[in-house]
Amino acid sequence: LDVSMDTSSYFHTCLVSIWLHRFYIYSAVAFGISLWIVIQFATTRTKRKVTEPGPADKLGNGCASPQAQEVHVAGVKIFYGSQTGTAKRFAKALAEAVISLNLPVAVFNMGDCDPEDCLSEETSSRNICVFLVATYTEGQPPESAAWFCKWLEEAANDFRVGKSFLQGLRYAVFGLGNSAYVDHYNTVGRRVDRWLWMLNASRIMTRAEGDCNVAQSKHGSIEADFEAWKTKFLTRLQALCRGEKKPCSGKCKKGKCKSSGKQSKESSDHEHGMSEHENTEAEELFETSSEEEAEGTNSVIDVEDLGNIMGHMKKEKRELQEGAAGAGRKEEAERREMITPALRDALTKQGEALPRAVGAQFGVGAMLRGRGGCYKHTFYGIESHRCMEATPSLACANKCVFCWRHHTNPVGTEWRWKMDQPELILQEALEKHQNMIRQFKGVSGVKAARLEEALRVKHCALSLVGEPIMYPQINRFVRLLHQHDISTFLVTNAQFPEEIRRLEPVTQLYVSVDASTKESLRRIDRPLFKDFWQRFLDSLKALAEKQQRTVYRLTLVKAWNVDELKAYADLISLGKPDFIEVKGVTYCGDSAASSLSMANVPWHGEVLAFTQELARLLPDYGIACEHEHSNCLLLAHRKFQVEGEWRTWIDYGRFQELVRERERSGGARTFTAAEYTARTPPWALFGAAERGFDPSDVRFQRRNKARDISGC
Repeated sequence: LDVSMDTSSYFHTCLVSIWLHRFYIYSAVAFGISLWIVIQFATTRTKRKVTEPGPADKLGNGCASPQAQEVHVAGVKIFYGSQTGTAKRFAKALAEAVISLNLPVAVFNMGDCDPEDCLSEETSSRNICVFLVATYTEGQPPESAAWFCKWLEEAANDFRVGKSFLQGLRYAVFGLGNSAYVDHYNTVGRRVDRWLWMLNASRIMTRAEGDCNVAQSKHGSIEADFEAWKTKFLTRLQALCRGEKKPCSGKCKKGKCKSSGKQSKESSDHEHGMSEHENTEAEELFETSSEEEAEGTNSVIDVEDLGNIMGHMKKEKRELQEGAAGAGRKEEAERREMITPALRDALTKQGEALPRAVGAQFGVGAMLRGRGGCYKHTFYGIESHRCMEATPSLACANKCVFCWRHHTNPVGTEWRWKMDQPELILQEALEKHQNMIRQFKGVSGVKAARLEEALRVKHCALSLVGEPIMYPQINRFVRLLHQHDISTFLVTNAQFPEEIRRLEPVTQLYVSVDASTKESLRRIDRPLFKDFWQRFLDSLKALAEKQQRTVYRLTLVKAWNVDELKAYADLISLGKPDFIEVKGVTYCGDSAASSLSMANVPWHGEVLAFTQELARLLPDYGIACEHEHSNCLLLAHRKFQVEGEWRTWIDYGRFQELVRERERSGGARTFTAAEYTARTPPWALFGAAERGFDPSDVRFQRRNKARDISGC
């Protein structure tokens, strides 16, 4: 019992002693913890100094060497969404440039990627993601990028997806578009940029936009826009490789970079050769306005930001007022050449003679050999080998799916380019045409008499490419052609009604009627004008006011516009054309800009059936001519059927006399289409055994080909 009491007394004494000296114990523990923290801090700093690469450990391009333990940029991944192949081409060019920096790079088609997997793994990969994406019809993404963009949009707007889902992903966006489409210019690139930002990804630089519209492009072409952006991107990439801070945090308001004018100490260093002013200027060069919020994003503006916003608005208003005064004076000086080097190369490959657009009529080669002419020879008596195709304007207000130039020509809604005088255009057009004709000299089968005739141009088809009626001096150009006894066949795409009304008499005026409803015209012609349908209808009404020969040109595209007979009949009653050409679409090869294939080309029997059905709806018209070799038929108004005979051919000499009489009268003498008609020969009539082939020529059949391919 005594032992037990002694033990208890001992423990009680110890506890009392600890309690009495607790302050000293607490101090000792605190001192030990503080000492441990100091030791850990010192050790960490020592390790950090050891791992920092010295000058000898860096590559010449500024990127950390493989031996460095800390890697700021692991590589670059390029995602592209392309319809015509331009974005894909740019992606490959960018990849080659990145490889030159000794960085790993990978290129992906957006259509081949699962966006959720591809993007989520980049949040911790230390890669830089680049998005090159084009805007296609109606502001939609290319077909290959549709799912990628749809997933991004849904993720950005789905409350179930965390707003920090892509936090850590670093990216840059280059959009491809055409500013002629005002409502949809670079819509997809802007949206991709906004969706990534909404998911808390970080921009490494402000979004840039390339413009296919050479008249508005900052650098003259979309290729030049890309090259300028690529240079800037590579500079930024090298800075990131060195570990420099990025100028854009990815948390910018309204999609704009707030820090574009600010720089870290590292970014202002002379090592990479750019002053603060130069860097800010380069950033502003590519900075684009952001209308994302107008597209559906709700944003809240802090009261403290209102002052800055109002200040910027007043500044912009002053700049606009000051700029408007000098805009008119600078406009002419800033006009650019319509034919850029890239366009020149593209058209030269397609067989054009530049610098002025001129070409040989499709039936020239066959006509020179006596193998038949084109359908215009059958329908209107044109001598195909003496017909020059030309245009004073390469620009067009449409981007038709069946464009035989594959959209290499510029587009626009008004004339914005430097203008050549009509005399110069005609002179060079005649020279180029004659040079092409001379190339047939010595070719087997070419008839000497026809070769000599072909050097004297008798007809001009203003339909080579583009919209000739856009040319500001089109009336002067037409008068010059008539003064040279050259007949004129002008084709317009029915988007310029006032220009049609102001147009002086031409031998024959065409309007392309590619569809009969608003939606099908939107899909097929892909017009630039917002009010394209009203312009289309007004153009047909303007055509009805013309007294000379007028033609509707219907191009049939199977599965696109062959089921709209009643609507076509309504449009014909609106424009009251003298003739209606019904032609199957010509397949000009694969084009990334169009989904057309040989399956969309109707057989001649299908074109014939369509024409016969249309004729039943039009009691004032009858099928006058057929040219089987061109897959084409001609409906003519019955006023051209005189005493039972069709008179669809043209008395070209009489037309020139009527034009001269009009000029001598100062425009008081008018004339009508009926005054210069000629009898259509029997072989050209619908139902003739020749099916439109001139019997004075000889049919030619290629070897191993069972079908007749003579003529066009």
